[in-house]
Amino acid sequence: MQNNGPNQNATQKAEVQHDNDDWKLRLDRPAQDLRPKTEDVTGTKGNDFEDYYLKRELLMGIFEKGYEKPSPIQEETIPIALAGRDILARAKNGTGKTASFLIPSLERINTTKNIIQVLILVPTRELALQTSQVCRELGKHLQNLQVMVSTGGTSLKDDILRLYNTVHILVATPGRVLDLSNKGVADLSKCNMLILDEADKLLSPEFQTLIEQIIGYLPKDRQILLFSATFPVTVKDFKDKFLRKPYEINLMDELTLKGVTQYYAFVEEKQKVHCLNTLFSKLQINQSIIFCNSVTRVELLAKKITELGYSCFYIHAKMQQAHRNRVFHDFRNGACRNLVCSDLFTRGIDIQAVNVVINFDFPKNSETYLHRIGRSGRFGHLGIAINLITYDDRFNLYKIEQELGTEIKPIPPVIDKSLYVAP
Repeated sequence: MQNNGPNQNATQKAEVQHDNDDWKLRLDRPAQDLRPKTEDVTGTKGNDFEDYYLKRELLMGIFEKGYEKPSPIQEETIPIALAGRDILARAKNGTGKTASFLIPSLERINTTKNIIQVLILVPTRELALQTSQVCRELGKHLQNLQVMVSTGGTSLKDDILRLYNTVHILVATPGRVLDLSNKGVADLSKCNMLILDEADKLLSPEFQTLIEQIIGYLPKDRQILLFSATFPVTVKDFKDKFLRKPYEINLMDELTLKGVTQYYAFVEEKQKVHCLNTLFSKLQINQSIIFCNSVTRVELLAKKITELGYSCFYIHAKMQQAHRNRVFHDFRNGACRNLVCSDLFTRGIDIQAVNVVINFDFPKNSETYLHRIGRSGRFGHLGIAINLITYDDRFNLYKIEQELGTEIKPIPPVIDKSLYVAP
């Protein structure tokens, strides 16, 4: 006769607990990131990823990606998204926004069904590639998970052939998805989750009608998640028309990232290159992104920087896609210290090593400014933004400070290293 006394129960419990801890010990985790972080990502309620009852295979991917605890936007979004609610979320770039929608998406995917279940729309090809990469990394232990990227500028035929095979999550730019849906190749009739990342851009006039047509292909009971740093009127109109009692999350008490210190240097146009040379010699740059307001200025400046003897890549929208991909990939992998670019590169591009952003040309509006300086100080780390201001920019500088409720200070002779260099 079996003895099911208290001792045996205690032994079984201990074995279960041991198994629970054991899988964690076997994970291939990256080295812990010990750089100081700001409260944009540390000011949490103290939740753990295990609190959300996620599949173990997903937890394995989360921890192996180096995520330790959910950031504030992840704490707010994950449980609500798992409950199936529509969400309207405002959060700063660089605070863990991507994982806050990928984790619930991956949790709810059923990989035994050969249908598209999640559609993630983004405004640029680079962001589509980056998002799908993070998705694959987080979901690498989920059996048979199939993630596909589809963007304009790539072979339509390849996409059509790929869609004959299984796809569970489709990360795409709107024009290409609509094309594939109109052709009857991308079947979205059972896709229950639609995510718009950088929603303010996706609901701007160039994309909005495409988005509305795409929604027409989705089932009536779909769930829609909107993520954006700014919510213009177009987003509100869209919400009233398409979202059902959305749960609103706003973590934007202030718009600029806490870890990014902002300066301006007052210069004449012809002094800008000389000023940049001085900054390069004085600053401790890990990696920098330098913004210009036009494609021709991007190429000219990159040439000048190279002539000054500094390593430099450049990237803009008029380059061929394969070339753009290569530059982005090489810069992210640290092959070069400085990248000159146009505003193509402001949205969502996440390169952790960037600690200096320079506006060689000052942007025209506060939204562009916000996205540009957000390339520095990613995920709560520290960074600086330096703006080269001419006489003509002075009113713009004042206007952007007022609109963002931020202070852009005159540049001091020596910038304190603790503001942007990790100890």
